[in-house]
Amino acid sequence: MTNHTNKSSWFQRFLNGIEIVGNALPHPATLFLVFALMTLGISGLGSFLGWQAAHPATHEIIPVKNLLSVEGLHYIFQKTVVNFTSFAPLGIVLVAMLGIGIAEKSGLIGVLIRKLVLSSPKRLLTFVLVFSGVISNTASDVGYVLLIPLAGIIFMAVGRHPIAGMAAAFAGVSGGFSANLLLGTIDPLLAGLSQEAAQILDPTYEVNATANYYFMFVSTFLIAIAGTFVTEKIVVPRLGTYESDEIKPEKLEPLTKQEKKGLLWAGIIFGIYVAICLWGTIPADGFFRGEGGALLKSPLLEGVVTLLFLVAGSAGIAYGIAVGKYKNDTDVMNGMADSMKTLATYLVLVFFAAQFVAYFKESNLGIYVAVTGAEALKAADLNVYVMMILFIFFAGSINMVMGSASAKWAIMAPIFIPIFMLMGYSPELSQVVFRIGDSVTNIISPMMSFFALIIAFIQKYEKNAGIGTVISVMIPYTIVFTILWTALLMVWIYFGWPLGPGVDLYYTK
Repeated sequence: MTNHTNKSSWFQRFLNGIEIVGNALPHPATLFLVFALMTLGISGLGSFLGWQAAHPATHEIIPVKNLLSVEGLHYIFQKTVVNFTSFAPLGIVLVAMLGIGIAEKSGLIGVLIRKLVLSSPKRLLTFVLVFSGVISNTASDVGYVLLIPLAGIIFMAVGRHPIAGMAAAFAGVSGGFSANLLLGTIDPLLAGLSQEAAQILDPTYEVNATANYYFMFVSTFLIAIAGTFVTEKIVVPRLGTYESDEIKPEKLEPLTKQEKKGLLWAGIIFGIYVAICLWGTIPADGFFRGEGGALLKSPLLEGVVTLLFLVAGSAGIAYGIAVGKYKNDTDVMNGMADSMKTLATYLVLVFFAAQFVAYFKESNLGIYVAVTGAEALKAADLNVYVMMILFIFFAGSINMVMGSASAKWAIMAPIFIPIFMLMGYSPELSQVVFRIGDSVTNIISPMMSFFALIIAFIQKYEKNAGIGTVISVMIPYTIVFTILWTALLMVWIYFGWPLGPGVDLYYTK
């Protein structure tokens, strides 16, 4: 259990209050059930009152749909199973955990952690975790599934609070979602939406995937440093020491000859996969490239979870055979089965969370909230600097009710990009402002697709942990990231630095 320190500053009391209030709520699965039922009720009220919004791109009038109607009842009965099975993170988590289960059961993950901890300076461990979290976004959602639980194990192995380690990694993976040293799949996705919105005013305008690269490159180091500061100065002191009779940290004994041999074989397997990936991507016509030689939308990046399953599974089998852990196929299958057992709570949470998200989307309440909020901001007619700051907060607030970055931007871009263009600012600037707001509240938004998984991870160390625990631990990151990232944007605009290759801050017709 966690022993909170005796510090009684107003901020610590504020965080403790959030945790108490949040954890006083029902079980997270029950809470999502309540949210789903409330959505049904509000959809009926909104439909009765005639709530509607005009989609800014198509100008189509979108009314709030009554899910308490006969048609809505049919939807609920027909789509309950589909809502659950099609919930985006579910398949990702299950497939990845099958491969990770093989590696974990073989002992490969444990020995890698020992080697990492034994070879890394203690004072840099937190920075490495946050930085690794940011970089992991290049590989889709692997950071959520792999890095966050590993961070807890690593912190516990060096005698620190495991939840603090997971918080540091979560801050990098989710809070630093838009930052990176490399382009990820989100970059071309957002750029395409920005281009469509810009062409409302200028049919010839093009937005490239590298539109925000310079800003996001610098942001990577800002988030890593800020995340390290929050972890060490706020989260660790607040959580205090961790004591458990059930979970004990791994002893960091030096690697045995057999373990070194296993790592060698696992390394060989990993090297083979790296060689195959390079062979398929370096040539312009490589077999892992997408249509027209595209790399960002290639089968490799889009299938990165499959790659994780294959690499983790193959390396785990190689290590397990070398150290004598795996003697037959039954041992391997048992390792996969054990990994599924750890997801039992997550599966229950996901069932109800999936229904809530699906109802919110089907009822058009998500679109209604986003569009009406954006129009109110537009009507305020504020100074562009003030508007950008407010837009960051607005995007962050919308993130609390709509989880998908692309879905939010598809609605907001046709409104805000033309506004900024008419004021003389580029679509790329509008996009980067949105990305800041969308990232900083990911870590405290129950609508974030992997939020339920984070709760499940934390419950390994705190059985009574709930939504309040996660939010109370992560909200200092949100506050600090928002302040520093907004300040960086203001400095960037003041000096007129380009946001990406050939991308100006200003738009001229």
